[in-house]
Amino acid sequence: MRSGATSLVMIISRMQNMRIEPAKSGDLSALLQLFAHLNADDPPLASDKASQIWRRLMEAEGTTVIVARAAQMLAASCTVTVVPNLTRGGRSYALVENVVTHADYRRRGLGRAVLDAAVQRAWDSDCYKVMLATGSRREETLRFYEAAGFDRGTKTFFEIKRR
Repeated sequence: MRSGATSLVMIISRMQNMRIEPAKSGDLSALLQLFAHLNADDPPLASDKASQIWRRLMEAEGTTVIVARAAQMLAASCTVTVVPNLTRGGRSYALVENVVTHADYRRRGLGRAVLDAAVQRAWDSDCYKVMLATGSRREETLRFYEAAGFDRGTKTFFEIKRR
């Protein structure tokens, strides 16, 4: 997380003992536990493969894994990647992925806090837009993203998955 990760200003929430900040190299195990609340049916990663991927993520220029720490645990997270761009006057764009909040910490503003930090990271990098996609069809989830400032239905999203 070279590019700008250290310039990401730590955001202190109104919630006592809660911090929003870039993930640290030692956060892998806690992050993998948190991701079980995102995709419970995902098979567990072998530890050596997870470590290799984590190292690549931590070193990826323009990528920041943002976490919410509450009561000394990782309670929410998302990943933002700033992508260089040759259109829009050379202004980058950002992608947000893997927005997740631990089930015990939902409805406390933690998901919104990490999402807000990701969007701020994009604006600080002079991105002209921030995009995210969700596979959720739950109206509650869609309203969450709208409340965070994202517009529904402005683009048509397509996906292809390797079979």
